[in-house]
Formats: sequence, structure tokens, C-alpha cells
Amino acid sequence: MQPPYYAVIFTSKRTEGENGYAEMAQKMEDLARKQTGFLGFESARDEIGISVSYWESLEDILKWKTNTEHLFAQQKGKSDWYAWYKVRICFVEREYGFNI
Repeated sequence: MQPPYYAVIFTSKRTEGENGYAEMAQKMEDLARKQTGFLGFESARDEIGISVSYWESLEDILKWKTNTEHLFAQQKGKSDWYAWYKVRICFVEREYGFNI
């Protein structure tokens, strides 16, 4: 990815039990990858989970947020999977890193 782009950072604390979470998480990642403007995805989970999706524009993020299947998953998240969550949308101006 070459900046500039946007990052949607989803931080969460899971409730107890699987309740179909892993299947839905994979389905949502697969669906997001098909959306216009999708650039990438990274995720890690320990005590809390942090998932970051990367997008070309704010309009692309809004289209993903309001996708019918994604809206269903959001509701299931509130009722079944998360004790809490927070979403942050950031503009990435620059990136750098190290790779062997």
C-alpha cells in the first residue's frame, strides 16, 4: 500500500463462548476483500482484539459499514460476541517499516 489511505481500527473485548464468531469473522474478511477500495487487513487477539482494515477513501469505508451482510454481523457482535468495542478511523499519510 502506498499512502495516503485510511485505516479502520477495530478494538474489542470478546464475551465468553464461540457462538459462531470465527465463521462470521472469516466471512466478513472475505466479503471486505471484495469491496471497492479495500486495500488490506491485519488482526491480532489476546486479551483484547485489534483488527485493522485499510481503505482508499472514506466513501469506501461508509459503503462497507452499511453493507447489508456487515450490518447483520455488527448486530450479532453487539448481542452475542463483544463485551465492548471501539472503532477508530485514521488517515495514513506516511508508512515505513523493516522486512527481512
